[in-house]
Amino acid sequence: MSSTSEHHDPGQAERHDPVYDELHDRPEFTELRRLYRGFVFPATVAFLAWYLLYVVMSNWAGGFMDTKLIGNINVALVFGLLQFVTTFLLAWLYSRFSTAKLDPLARVLDDEYRAHMGQGR
Repeated sequence: MSSTSEHHDPGQAERHDPVYDELHDRPEFTELRRLYRGFVFPATVAFLAWYLLYVVMSNWAGGFMDTKLIGNINVALVFGLLQFVTTFLLAWLYSRFSTAKLDPLARVLDDEYRAHMGQGR
């Protein structure tokens, strides 16, 4: 180790980006992260709880899940199909949310990053 260089963790230079550090401190970045987490964490918890309900009901409420609704269509089949509907609904909601709220902030930060790096769009 050279006496003129500062003591750094090996590989720290690859992880340290002053432009990123500057962007990280901007209010747009904080807002982007807050909005993202505000959607993704509750949506993930809700979907996992809904899926866990399906699994629990399938394992311990077999009589209820075997209940026929129309012809050979029972509650278990409806629950299973609703898992797919929920997945597509969440994807669609996230896409709309991202387009309206996240993408504009990300675009501002990306433009700023490119300007710092000398790469205009």
